[in-house]
Formats: sequence, C-alpha cells, structure tokens
Amino acid sequence: MAGKLKVTLVKSTIGRKKDHIATAHALGLKKIRDVKEHNDNPGIRGMVSKIDYLVKVEEI
Repeated sequence: MAGKLKVTLVKSTIGRKKDHIATAHALGLKKIRDVKEHNDNPGIRGMVSKIDYLVKVEEI
C-alpha cells in the first residue's frame, strides 16, 4: 500500500452524523465534487471506510 488514493465527495454532508462530517473535513472534503489525493495508508483507508457512502475512491 504505497500508492495514492484520489478521494471525491459525491454526496452532501448535510444531516449526517457529526463524526462523519468531521471525517470528511479531515480528509479535506468540504463541498460536493471536492477531490483530494492522499497517501495510501491504514489511517486514510479507515477514514474512507467510515464515510464510504459519501465518497468515491480511486487508486492512483
């Protein structure tokens, strides 16, 4: 797991649990269609899996 992940917010965070909103913001995702690249590591994978219904993930 030494690659990169491209994470895109595809659904709104309005009305979601506070910790899910905080996780999206920690990943740098604030608006729909925001895209951020992160190093592929267990911490980022855990954050992405927590809000997997809000984001789209691509391996780079």
